[in-house]
Amino acid sequence: MTRSCRSVVGLAAVAMMMTAVATQGQSAAHSSTKARVGVNGSGGHAFREGNKLGLIDVQQSDLLQKTIKNNWVSYNGDYTGRRYSSLSQVTPQNVSHLAAKWVFHTRNAGVLEVTPVVVAGVMFITGSNDAYALDARTGALLWHHARGVSSGLIDDASGHINRGVAMLGTRVYMETDNAHLLCLDARSGNLIWDVAYADNTQNYGATSAPLIVKNKVLVGTSGGDDGVRGFVAAFDAQTGKEVWRFWTIPAPGEKGSETWPVGNAYLLGGGTAWMPGTYDPELNTIYWGTSNPAPDFDGSMRPGDNLYTSSLVALDPDNGKMKWYFQFNPHDLYDYDSVQTPVLVDAKFKNKSRKLIVTANRNGFLYILDRTTGKYLYSKRFMKRMNWAKGIDKNGRPISNNLIPDAKGVLVCPGFAGATNWYSPSYDPQTNMFYFRSFEGCDVLQAKHEPFKPGRPYYSTGSRTPPGNVANESYINAFDLTRLDFAWRDMQIGERQAWAGVMTTAGGLVAFGNDASEFEIDDARTGKPLWAFKLGQPMHASPMSYAIDRQQYFAVAAGDDVFAFALP
Repeated sequence: MTRSCRSVVGLAAVAMMMTAVATQGQSAAHSSTKARVGVNGSGGHAFREGNKLGLIDVQQSDLLQKTIKNNWVSYNGDYTGRRYSSLSQVTPQNVSHLAAKWVFHTRNAGVLEVTPVVVAGVMFITGSNDAYALDARTGALLWHHARGVSSGLIDDASGHINRGVAMLGTRVYMETDNAHLLCLDARSGNLIWDVAYADNTQNYGATSAPLIVKNKVLVGTSGGDDGVRGFVAAFDAQTGKEVWRFWTIPAPGEKGSETWPVGNAYLLGGGTAWMPGTYDPELNTIYWGTSNPAPDFDGSMRPGDNLYTSSLVALDPDNGKMKWYFQFNPHDLYDYDSVQTPVLVDAKFKNKSRKLIVTANRNGFLYILDRTTGKYLYSKRFMKRMNWAKGIDKNGRPISNNLIPDAKGVLVCPGFAGATNWYSPSYDPQTNMFYFRSFEGCDVLQAKHEPFKPGRPYYSTGSRTPPGNVANESYINAFDLTRLDFAWRDMQIGERQAWAGVMTTAGGLVAFGNDASEFEIDDARTGKPLWAFKLGQPMHASPMSYAIDRQQYFAVAAGDDVFAFALP
């Protein structure tokens, strides 16, 4: 669609905000150091502004909330992964008046990928291995838990990415770059316990936010390209003791092990769970996506479908036993991780009310599954330049074009970054539309057998940009579940592609980071651009919304800053 005019706040406003509004954020935090009430153990620093911290007590009823309103209590806001806020103060009629309220600057190098969590007017964010509690109204620092980044990590883990926290009671949980699970006191930032749940010397790392289900903290790891065996693990939220562990790649003799017929290939096979899943409390089922198999591009080392990589697994949260699985990409040769959020939707499908999962996969197809059984219901291609598959058969299995990477290289579309990726989608029950970001891009994928070596990635071998490659395109897409077709697709225009997710609100809005380094809000029904704020920094994060004293805020991370916006 053609992008229309909208209200855009320029870089000059950013500069002013960084010097003026920021005094409510990091500058206020520095000045409040003089009013410190104590330096807590293990790097936690608490400040006098933190009296509101005593109001924090996240109950199961909060986690089970069916509508997201004042509090955004988890990475996706609720268990469904819909990222739909019931707040409606900001509308298409007044969004042009939205203004920056504060910005908080983190001390960490690199780009933030965190989605803030807000409870009782307190915002919790992470950057690398650090955690921060902020006054969600002003951005003032309440406490800071400092932890240095780990050395000796490789690949994704070496980027020290952290996507946020989980909360239960008065505790905050986060993963670290070297796959430790930390439990912090939400009132002070004090470390309560620290559990190493994978061996980072064996190429494991972590980049996700945890997920709380009942009294358990669920985590996964990164390293799916690096010769590790993926898993989802659950820990007792009180003690940190491991309760169960589901290995995404079966051991010899287990169901699915026949898809790993060569020696110990299963021990190096990838399938990591590096993004949080979703949960249906009525079915008592968690849904978790898994990454590609390894080595990425050399399939000769792992003949077969390579279960349960590039899949969605449905697990019993009480014991970690698998209920069903759906494999999007059998014997994946193109690095098509399937960790994209499995969004839970209760809606009519072909005039029949069903419990659905809707997800846009890295392979360029959107899928609809029955979440009770895992039955394949529908798919829709959303990438125009796709060449790796002809389509999807009646059972949901891709009809492959058998493009086999070799030493010379083969052109594959989408490329290894995928037609979409980890950034969050959203579902709006008012429009019955599913929103997500997509890419149009291709790569030449090469394969040459390389033996596994600890401390090195296990791609065998790599990718390159094709000669004369057409510039990549990106889109914000709105898929109508009633018509089973796209209502609108908004091509992004800008100098660099954002890796930023979307969210929707009851005010009829869809919010996201665009390719012009702006935080943008559009009309959810039509895709018409309504407002944008020039951040001047790359966006690699998904926005959220919360309310304090009936005032609605939007918050999003860009670069190494977190911005908050509200009406005057």
